[in-house]
Amino acid sequence: MADEEEIDDDAVAAEWAAMAGGDLDDDDPLAAVADDIAADDGIEADDMGQNERVLDQTEIDSLLGFDGADDDGQSRSGIQALINSGLVAYERLPMLDIIFDRFVRMMSTSLRNFTSDNIEISTDNMTSIRFGDYLNSIPLPAMLAVFRAEEWDNYGLMTIDSNLIYSVVDALLGGRRGTAPMRIEGRPYTTIEQTLVERMIALILKDLSAAFEPLSPVTFTLDRLETNPRFASIAQATNAALLVKMRADMEERGGRLEMILPYATIEPVRELLLQRFMGEKFGRDSIWENHLANELWHTEVPVDAVLDEQTMSLGEVMGLEVGQTLLLNTAPDADVHLRCSGIAMMTGKMGRVGKYVAVKIESMDEPEE
Repeated sequence: MADEEEIDDDAVAAEWAAMAGGDLDDDDPLAAVADDIAADDGIEADDMGQNERVLDQTEIDSLLGFDGADDDGQSRSGIQALINSGLVAYERLPMLDIIFDRFVRMMSTSLRNFTSDNIEISTDNMTSIRFGDYLNSIPLPAMLAVFRAEEWDNYGLMTIDSNLIYSVVDALLGGRRGTAPMRIEGRPYTTIEQTLVERMIALILKDLSAAFEPLSPVTFTLDRLETNPRFASIAQATNAALLVKMRADMEERGGRLEMILPYATIEPVRELLLQRFMGEKFGRDSIWENHLANELWHTEVPVDAVLDEQTMSLGEVMGLEVGQTLLLNTAPDADVHLRCSGIAMMTGKMGRVGKYVAVKIESMDEPEE
């Protein structure tokens, strides 16, 4: 029986293989049934072959979001957009716009005095980016300044490209104005260039500390200078960071300056950065302050002189008539309390000055908690 079952299994397998290979005749009932099923479903043999289309490499790259286009200024699509969507939707910090606007104005003045040249600083944009993606996108050669926020106990990174480095060095060493500095590629920065750039970075960090001072006092100090991005890692590659791109123009020369602050660095002042202030001086406008102060001095404020207080029922109050006398439990030389809107302000003695009843102030009352 076992042999017969094995023979039967082999025969069945051979029969199905013949059916799959298309060796069925037109008179075969199984083939007729298969044709009827295909006709009922509306599927033709040619259509079944056309539906099995394979995507080419271009369509696969477009689906995944790796289309090879430049990421600057263009939105990503596909799976890559889902991966980076968290950075785009990160919370906005309104106060940072005011801080860096003030920082740019202060830095423009400081660098003009430092280089004795006409230099203009402008902010290109302010975006959120992963720290690892930024390190991979730094154009070399460049100088990377790692600075420390003392009060926040964390670090930030500043990148100065070679164009700005050569422009500043050329201006400090007496280069002719209006001419582009000569660039010598393929060599490391000299000690003189690093020293001059280090002085400029210290000046920039001083202005950055002054820009944050009205919001939260913080001291930024230079920790080290690096020329290799691998040695300037101050946060994990997947951590979110704030990237501020700035441009320095010195007539025919200039360059770019980028500053990146990990969100972990500005976390101690995140609540302050979320506030919305009107005006460009952190909610303070000297013109309106002076105008408000002058108007307050001319404001009329009613002040009540309280001789005595009594508790009466509503019926007694409603029963008061014109000419009725109220007896006060106070002596002529008793203290009189001066109140404004129910708040005790001063204490004095009652008297008379000419035809007026007056109160002589003797002490100031402590404000109630």
